[in-house]
This record gives sequence, structure tokens and C-alpha cells, in this order.
Amino acid sequence: MYQKIRKFFTRYERYFSPLMLLFGFVFDNLTLRRVDFWAENLVIIIYLGLALISIILINIHASGRLRHRFFAKTTIWLSLLLQFVFGGLWSAFFIFYFRGASLALSWPFLLMLLALLIGNETFRERYSRLVFQLSIFFTALFSYSIFAIPLLFKKIGPDMFVLSGLASLAIFAAAAILAFRLIPERFRKSRLPLVFSITSIYLIFNFFYFFNLIPPLPLSLNEIGIYHSLRSAGGKYTVSYEPAPWYRFWADTSPIFHWRPGAPVYCLSTIFAPADFSLGIKHRWSHYDENVKVWTVKDELSFPLTGGRAGGYRGYSLKYGVEPGRWRIDVLTDTDRALGRINFQIVETEDKLEFKSEIK
Repeated sequence: MYQKIRKFFTRYERYFSPLMLLFGFVFDNLTLRRVDFWAENLVIIIYLGLALISIILINIHASGRLRHRFFAKTTIWLSLLLQFVFGGLWSAFFIFYFRGASLALSWPFLLMLLALLIGNETFRERYSRLVFQLSIFFTALFSYSIFAIPLLFKKIGPDMFVLSGLASLAIFAAAAILAFRLIPERFRKSRLPLVFSITSIYLIFNFFYFFNLIPPLPLSLNEIGIYHSLRSAGGKYTVSYEPAPWYRFWADTSPIFHWRPGAPVYCLSTIFAPADFSLGIKHRWSHYDENVKVWTVKDELSFPLTGGRAGGYRGYSLKYGVEPGRWRIDVLTDTDRALGRINFQIVETEDKLEFKSEIK
């Protein structure tokens, strides 16, 4: 029976892998709700634990310590389990980071996660190598710590990122010591390449963070728009705006803002933050100077954010004295971590305009 199952799987493996990747990604996207929910974090922790156990058992068997026939038969399934849990981790990380990302700034980091997610299906042979296994494990561990530590301490910032890195290194060091005790001969052969690999990964993550390329999870920008009027009453906002064309299905407001001289421009953003998070948010208004071909900051307006609202915390800024041309508004934390950006074009007009009104 075992041989038939193995033969069937080997024959149709090239079809199973992409289908399972697609199914797993769609399933995760539908079931993963919020980065601060305990169930989602528990699943990630279980996946990390299963990955470490699989790595150790695979290498114990490869070292000849487990000679029983049962382990010889289960080694292939351990490799599949390792591939499955890493696939689940990359899928979860890509979904969470994508939801909290400003694509204009964070695309290199997202591209790395996407490459790991897609490449996971081609890593079967490499999952038998200890250095590769532990390097992928450390990458997953660091990716999780980046938002797990802020969730634990209810704050974000450079200090939390540094602590995330140190926590990842400490946990990995404990795992490496365990691996050394159980598979000393394989670990000694891989020691120098492993140190080089982990150091490189650690430096790459620091490069991504300090160049503002990693989304500031657990915060995320749920919605942002440009409006002609905004009134606040009873915790709700009544806004009027020019609707986006049909092909910009992801946006409510049009990228073309028809403006009458003297009128203000409003920006309303909705930001998700877990409960007990309190920090400052900034709207940085920039105008593109066509003469020197650079973006010039025209204003920076701040407001406090308090987390815990399921639909996200809403805050707005308004600006008078704008001028026609290209504009963008960056949504930043008080430590200049980028949450998102909206680009739009101001076009002066004297025509009577028709707006859509909505309560948010």
C-alpha cells in the first residue's frame, strides 16, 4: 500500500504541487483575518515548531542514527511536511505584509516573500541540506518576530525591530544548540556556511527595515481617499468626492481632482491598529516640481491614533493653498514608517461639479 501511494504521488507530483500552492494561498487569504488574533499567531507558531522538528528528524535519519524501517519510510513524508509548513508560513507572511504594505515602497520585500512562496515548490531537493533548511527557518522566524514583538509590547519603532532581530537570533541559537547535540557530525560540517548564511539574512532584513522597505506590521492602511468636503458628526464622516473610473476598482476616489481656487482638499485615511496601540500618524503632502523634477514637501499634518477599532481608526487632514499639478500624500507613523501613499492630479476648473456623497 505504501509503495502504491508513493508511486502515485511521484508520478503526479508536478500537478499536485502547483495545485496545492494555489489552494493553500486562496485558503489562507480567506481564513487569515487579523495579524493580532491569537488563532492566527498560534498557527504560525505551530508551523515554526513543526518545521524545526522536521529539520531535526530528517537530519538525524540522514546521519544514520535512526535506522528503523519506520523512519526510512517516513523520511519522504517529513520532507513533504517541511515543504508544506514553509509554504503555509510564506503564504501567511505574504498576505499579512501585503495587506500592510505601501507597494510603491515595500515591493522589494514583498517580492522576496513572493519568491519564497513560489520557489517553495522547487525547493524539494534543497530541503535535504541542513544549511538551507536552517536558513529558511531563520528567515521565517525573523519574518514572524518583526510583528510578533510589537504585538507583545504594544508599540512599534526601531527599538522593536532591533528587539525582534535579537529575539530571532536567540531562538535560532537555542535551536542550533539542540541540533548540535542531536546531529553533531552534520552540524560541524555546516557550521561556517550556516554562520555566513544567517549573518547575511540578518543584514538583509536590517537593510530592508532601515531603508523603509518592510511594512510596519501590525499596522495597516485599510483605506485612503481625496475629498472635496468632509464633515464629522457622532464618530462618522460625511464626505463628497469624484468617484474613481470603473477600471480603478480598488479605489473610491478619482486620481483627478477638479479644484476651484481657494477651496480646501481633504485626505481621509483608515488605519488598522491592534488594541492598546497608541501612536502618532502623519499625512505628508508633497507636490511635484516640474521645473527641477523633484517632489517637494509642502505640509506635514499629524493626529493621534488609538488602536482597537475593528474597522480601523479614521483620521484626516486638509490643506488650503494648493496648486495645480501632481500631488501625493504619504501616510506615516511618527517614526516615519510608511503605511501607504495616494497619488493624484489637481486640475483647476470653474465648471460646476457633481460629487458623490457617502457616510464613512
